[in-house]
Amino acid sequence: MTETTVGVGGAAESTDMVLNIGPQHPSTHGVLRLRLVLDGERVRSAEPVIGYMHRGAEKLFEARDYRQIIMLANRHDWLSAFSNELGVVLAVERMLGMEVPERAVWTRTLLAELNRVLNHLMFLGSYPLELGGITPIFYAFREREDLQHVMEEVSGGRMHYMFNRVGGLKEDLPAGWLGRARQAVAEVRSRMGVYDDLVLGNEIFRGRTRGVGVLARETVHAYGVSGPIARASGVDFDLRRDEPYLAYGELRDVLEVVVREEGDCLARFECLLAQTHNSLALADACLDRLEELPPGPINQRLPKVLKAPEGHTYAWTENPLGLNGYYLVSKGEKTPYRLKLRSASYNNIQALTELLPGTLVADMVAILGSLFFVVGDIDK
Repeated sequence: MTETTVGVGGAAESTDMVLNIGPQHPSTHGVLRLRLVLDGERVRSAEPVIGYMHRGAEKLFEARDYRQIIMLANRHDWLSAFSNELGVVLAVERMLGMEVPERAVWTRTLLAELNRVLNHLMFLGSYPLELGGITPIFYAFREREDLQHVMEEVSGGRMHYMFNRVGGLKEDLPAGWLGRARQAVAEVRSRMGVYDDLVLGNEIFRGRTRGVGVLARETVHAYGVSGPIARASGVDFDLRRDEPYLAYGELRDVLEVVVREEGDCLARFECLLAQTHNSLALADACLDRLEELPPGPINQRLPKVLKAPEGHTYAWTENPLGLNGYYLVSKGEKTPYRLKLRSASYNNIQALTELLPGTLVADMVAILGSLFFVVGDIDK
């Protein structure tokens, strides 16, 4: 067998063409490269090449104290900054045996669900764009701005919120914020039908995604795929229900784990859309509870130098893109001895080696986009 490595273009007959897709500019999903071996228009093998954005966050964790590592941790999935912070503070709080005030627990849950909606709206708009449908991205950014306003008001940040603290949250909610947040959630919910009609109701979109890129349940388990991608393949697992943290144990009646059996691109999009609807319902439930709670503290008072006791623990959360875990090892110092990050996109993107072979080049973009990944979440 002979191989010819070329750029975008043709190769001599009877040879396999090795095609490099990427590395792309960060304004796409991030700097990812795919090395494809093609037989005509069909993919014979695919290798995701990662590492172009690697910034060594896990080693930097070891040189920062427990307040500073929150800043590092919220950046790997830049669409889920608040959720990224949660894993760190939950791990440290578990090491300390610390109880967080009830007001902080419910506020964290609310902000985590608003952050989930922000994450999903980006992909609900960008995925049709990758298939040639430009309109949904404009709607998605309109809805995102409504939620970004309330997130920015409460935290001071639009992208990297830095609002979590060990023991609770940075500060209490601004006066009248709960009402403004409820209004924003209501406005977003009232316009979510656009995606059902404009995207799912589009026969071209369904034709490009139905039956394309089918991910088997066995492959999900083999590669550790998680989140809406795994649930679209019939894997009925969600940490919020199966191992509740924050206030999710009290939200069982509202929480809905959306599962599909088809495992194709369309099922993955449907899971993402249905999960967005449910996150808005969860946000409303949290707002109801916060309005009932009496005034109280939003955090615990901490010593000037915070040290976690010697030992180790593992804290994981159901991030918007899948399972996000932190394995924390402490020697009793003010910095972690080791902090290992398990990010969702790292495992999810490996499934491309199973998904792409046998498919057409024209379907490659549809499959790639349906994995809903952020490259910073792969490279950490």
